[in-house]
Amino acid sequence: MEEIMEKVDEVENIVKQKEEIHKEKKKFTIMGISIWRMFAYFIIYSVVGFIIETLFGLITKGVIESRQSSLFLPVCCIYGVGAVVMVVGLQHFKKNNYTLFLGGFIIGSIVEYIVSLVGEFIFHIKWWDYSDMAFNINGRICMAFSFFWGILAIYLMSHFNPIVDRIIEKLKNKISIKLLKSIVVILILTIFVSSIISSFALKMFFTRLVIQHNLELQDYDEYIFECAQIYKNEDIKNFTLKHFSDEKMLKTFPNIKLTGKDGNIIFVKDILSDIQPYYIKVFTPIRKK
Repeated sequence: MEEIMEKVDEVENIVKQKEEIHKEKKKFTIMGISIWRMFAYFIIYSVVGFIIETLFGLITKGVIESRQSSLFLPVCCIYGVGAVVMVVGLQHFKKNNYTLFLGGFIIGSIVEYIVSLVGEFIFHIKWWDYSDMAFNINGRICMAFSFFWGILAIYLMSHFNPIVDRIIEKLKNKISIKLLKSIVVILILTIFVSSIISSFALKMFFTRLVIQHNLELQDYDEYIFECAQIYKNEDIKNFTLKHFSDEKMLKTFPNIKLTGKDGNIIFVKDILSDIQPYYIKVFTPIRKK
């Protein structure tokens, strides 16, 4: 009798899940994916991206360093944005692995190019530079990483994202859907506010670097002038020195780069060479002579 009741409960849960999915699809969706689920994807993949980047830094450099895109949260939002665009955009390419690879190659490259463009022209940060790699476009994308995006698309859609969907469904069963959506919205707002504060902190940090180290940067004149006007305010200056010190900024963003007047790449950690840019050194990687 107990086994029969358990099976009945199981069937009821399956029916309930299908009804919820049907209701979700009736609401505003993009390619059959609801907005709140996209937000959930963004949060999960931003955290996963932070973990991946941290492990990558440990393996390649032998150090535990910050790979977050926010001053206060363990997230790498580039991964979150990229994952959402990939999952939504690849819905048309799910026929087989060949089409998934093609979709990932194209969509991943476009996302990477746009993110690089936004970082450089809005935040004045050069996140990466592929200029020394074969078949690159403006140093923003290259053939090798585009190929990687194609491979990633196959794994993402065939293996990883279905796991993420199962996790979301389990959470929906354990807590009410309203509570889950509220948590997602709160986390999204928290990430948004943190990103705004981080953007302001970076602007003041760059302005301080230019003023203190007499840096000449490419196409930054108007940007630095506007920020310098804000930085002249003694209250703001003292606030940024206290809460967004050189050490805090470099340890949070150890790999940020600037572009000099002659087009050369300037690593901020080379300017602030007296500050250790990582938290813990685990081992010294073996380098080829």
